[in-house]
Amino acid sequence: MESDLLQRVYLGNSLRSYLWALGLFVLLWAALKVFRAVVLLRLRRLAQVTETTLDDFLIRAVESAVMPVLNYGAFYVALNSLALSERLGKALHAVSSVYLVFYTVRLALAAIRHSLEQQLLRRPNGRERMGQLKGMMVVIGGALWVLGAVFVLGNLGYDITAVVTGLGIGGIAIALAAQNILGDLFNYFVIFFDRPFEVGDNIQIDDKRGVVEQIGIKTTRIRSVTGEELVISNTNLTSSRIHNFRRLEDRRATQLLGVTYGTPADKLRAIPELARRAVETQPKAAFERCHFRAYGPSSLDFELVYLVRDPDPACFFATQHGVNLALYEAFAREGIAFAFPTQTLHVHSAKD
Repeated sequence: MESDLLQRVYLGNSLRSYLWALGLFVLLWAALKVFRAVVLLRLRRLAQVTETTLDDFLIRAVESAVMPVLNYGAFYVALNSLALSERLGKALHAVSSVYLVFYTVRLALAAIRHSLEQQLLRRPNGRERMGQLKGMMVVIGGALWVLGAVFVLGNLGYDITAVVTGLGIGGIAIALAAQNILGDLFNYFVIFFDRPFEVGDNIQIDDKRGVVEQIGIKTTRIRSVTGEELVISNTNLTSSRIHNFRRLEDRRATQLLGVTYGTPADKLRAIPELARRAVETQPKAAFERCHFRAYGPSSLDFELVYLVRDPDPACFFATQHGVNLALYEAFAREGIAFAFPTQTLHVHSAKD
């Protein structure tokens, strides 16, 4: 009697087949539970004591993307052990394709984001610049989801040639209509990977100078030295000559010192030494040279060159201020007069 009950057929399968499928699903599900509770837990503890972040990412990826796929795989294997109708088999195949592509794209996006985050963290002030990833991940995510959708359609038996052709024609039309936007988007990737400047850098483009506050998909925002916000397209930035002062190690100061004609020769010989001492009064200044350069229209011209060992503009101007004061005081002590533009007019009478 019991054997007859197990042999009864419902929807093309015997009751014994249903019990076998259920038992197979429970067995696989229990094995995955044990794997997650024992193996993954131990691996997570080991990953916490290592210095690298790769193992932590792999554990998270297995828990968030691989385990759901394996759980569904247990259901798929158990259900596929039954004799399914053609309609139900197609539905199961379609659901499986969507499920697999969904978690594959999620896993790929997580891996790409982790890689980009690690690249940013290796840069100075990387944590403060994580906002740059938002726009990039939107673009990458959109591309991957489109590819995933095309893969699902092809796997379901649709003619993806027409779909790909349509996407290609549509892409060309969009590119022609929005070539400026796409150009800015491409240059956003150039800025991210080539790193001509980063958030927080003090840069100058043509006659505009300021600190980079935000790098967006289309535009970059710069706080100018006068306080206003400059919004410049990424295309204009990458096609311009950019002066990045953050990467400046030394600043060179060049000054022209003009003294009056008639200054004694011994005083002229003393000027380079006076200039050197004036520069050395400043802790971050390094004397380079000072020499008699030329006979000017109204002055004897000396050229002074020194370095400021600090990229900060405020330090540069403060050092220049100190050197100028020291030079003025030294020249005053030695009786050396600075020249200023003068003209001498000689008048002769007609009789003379």
